[in-house]
Amino acid sequence: MTNVLKGRFRVARKPADQSVNRDDIILAAAEVLRRNGYEAATMKDIAAAVNLTAASLYHHFRNKDTLLLAVLEAGLEAIISLMQPITGSRCSSADKLRRMIRAHIVAVTDNTAVGAAMVFEIRALMNVKAPAKTASADDRQAYAEFRARRDAFFARRDQFESLFRQVVREGIESGEFRPVDDGIYTRTLLGAQNWVGVWYRPDGHLSGEAIAGRMAEILLEGIVKS
Repeated sequence: MTNVLKGRFRVARKPADQSVNRDDIILAAAEVLRRNGYEAATMKDIAAAVNLTAASLYHHFRNKDTLLLAVLEAGLEAIISLMQPITGSRCSSADKLRRMIRAHIVAVTDNTAVGAAMVFEIRALMNVKAPAKTASADDRQAYAEFRARRDAFFARRDQFESLFRQVVREGIESGEFRPVDDGIYTRTLLGAQNWVGVWYRPDGHLSGEAIAGRMAEILLEGIVKS
């Protein structure tokens, strides 16, 4: 696991050892979401995963929707923090893209539950319903804040995609890459990388690092000029 993700996602600790913090809950929530799916997962399930009562969990997160958003935000920010130094480095576009692909896939294989949430739970995030007209002012305000955070998440996701598109465009302009549609290529690239978190198994015959290396070469073959 990369140093960034070691710091961002830790194995959940039991309160007997020390108090459960926000990151513990986020990681536990990701595991429960992967196991049960968003619709079936409950706050009680997530609380039990970190030895909390459901009532205690509500002190940290207002509801399952805000907890799902926190899982996705944490995963996205961890990945962006890995990508930005690479895009700013002084190396060829091919080397940048190779490093970005490898870093992304290793991060996903190190955190498969968070990676799976990024694939399967985006639709649930988009479909969160507004409170009824009879809802309290507090509930309406909470939803407005949630919606603003959700919009910011999707804008941030677009920024993440733009890091890859930027490198692809640079490679096309420099003549390293074939003149492809950078939007379609980037989304194909990211789709392949994200899906690794769904099919990867830690006990499989290839490590995350090995898969990352092989996929980087395969994905680059489609764009680097021979």
